[in-house]
Amino acid sequence: MLKFYYNPRSPMARRVWRTLLEKEIQFEPILLSLDGDQLQTEFLTINPFHHVPVIVDDGLRVIESLAILDYLETKYPSPALLPREAQRLATVRMVQMVTSNELLPKVISLIYESEESPKFLQAKEHIDKVLEFLTECLGNSSYFGGEQLTLADIVAGTDMSFLPKLGVKLSHYPKLNDWFERLMQREAWQKTELSTEDFEKFKRVLVKLRRREMNRGNKA
Repeated sequence: MLKFYYNPRSPMARRVWRTLLEKEIQFEPILLSLDGDQLQTEFLTINPFHHVPVIVDDGLRVIESLAILDYLETKYPSPALLPREAQRLATVRMVQMVTSNELLPKVISLIYESEESPKFLQAKEHIDKVLEFLTECLGNSSYFGGEQLTLADIVAGTDMSFLPKLGVKLSHYPKLNDWFERLMQREAWQKTELSTEDFEKFKRVLVKLRRREMNRGNKA
């Protein structure tokens, strides 16, 4: 059986978790606390970069969430979460990459930075730009690849779920807001959405890691 190493507070892990549930793939969940479990020798032999998620399937180890999603889509093709038509596939891939490279880092900045700092304001401006782009990509479709759920919806929806908790109102983007509410009605999403308590724990972990990195930099 596929083994899934994860922590529910990790957005990258929740991308994979939701994909496993949407595809109804049986798996063995292996929970890591992220407070030291990921640094243990046993896990470092699986992922030397000490990050979740990781899957091990039929002896194959796969790290990095987007690589895992591609593997799951190819190995377990039903239900399909990637469109075949070229334009829709390109849209799905763009949304995945823009979410990972442009949105999530700025969301993390909202957690790190104080509301008065220039970096916080710059992050909010950039997030607005991303949300406008995603609105354009969605158009009048139910999902980013058309009328069926795709990997783009899983990636973007998972990462965007932080925004309302950070005071960014999706209601300013009506099409995205309707799309997000549509996702939240799905059983897999309700099962895996972060509680307010878990989100606060996630924030504390990020701030702790940030301070540790800054202290290392000061010592260097």
